Amino acid sequence: MASVESAKVEKVRVGALTGRWMDYVELTKPRITVMMLVAVAVAAYVANWGQPNWTLMAHTVVATALVACSASASNQWLERFTDRMMSRTARRPLPAGRMSSKEVLVFAAATLVGGTGYLLMVAPWDAAVWAVGTWVVYVVIYTPLKTKSEFNTAVGAVSGAMPLCIGWTAASGGYDLRLAALFLTMFLWQFPHFMAIAWLYRHQYSQAGLKMMTVVEPTGRRAGVQAVLAAGALLPVSLIPAISGPVPGAGWYAALVLLLGVAQLACAVIFFAQRSEESARLLLRASLVYLPALLGLLLILPLA
Repeated sequence: MASVESAKVEKVRVGALTGRWMDYVELTKPRITVMMLVAVAVAAYVANWGQPNWTLMAHTVVATALVACSASASNQWLERFTDRMMSRTARRPLPAGRMSSKEVLVFAAATLVGGTGYLLMVAPWDAAVWAVGTWVVYVVIYTPLKTKSEFNTAVGAVSGAMPLCIGWTAASGGYDLRLAALFLTMFLWQFPHFMAIAWLYRHQYSQAGLKMMTVVEPTGRRAGVQAVLAAGALLPVSLIPAISGPVPGAGWYAALVLLLGVAQLACAVIFFAQRSEESARLLLRASLVYLPALLGLLLILPLA
């Protein structure tokens, strides 16, 4: 009988530890963090024309992951009250009461210091500057701006594109037209992606007092215009890596990138015309196909 009770106690203890571990994972917004780290790795790869220092790339990704975890945790700490007002975020560790503010702040501080210090040890100093800059724009500017201005999406798009500069400068230590093209690509891509999300969750954002474009202008017309303009601007910008150096596979790369871009633009136009749940989900799915596919093509391009 005692052994049965011991087994139950052990099961409860393991379950509690697993739950706490999952709370920390959720605090880091893993899907967003993974996408950002893929972009960092791709930038490091492309910067050296497909011949990167793999060890340096791995160190850079790990260090950037720590800074990204800090940014996500800080964002959730700042938004702990508004998160309670939306069903999509109410079960996060802080609003649900599974973690304390002190725990989150200690975690955010430790990962920021650890990640920045790690980058300074393994990469050129400007990679660490880009990492801290990304953290500042995302946490200090973008997050508070969400309750004050619809321009928060543009600021968020800047912070979303800045991690590319971490990987690029860590790998090459320099800057060129290809980096500008990658930055603009990531920046522009976020508008159709987030305008679709803003439409789908506009009622929750309004309830929480967040000034998303679809809340400030509830017809969704301006959100649709921004999605179409950004998707259209991506067409020429995405071609720059193919024409900025000796790239044998430029022809097929350009054809595939244009195909992806036109498909996303068509979905943006449909969203602008209909402004419905269905058209928003279509645009969201298109954006989630576009970016990974583009990054994958960039990986193959130097090898063509």
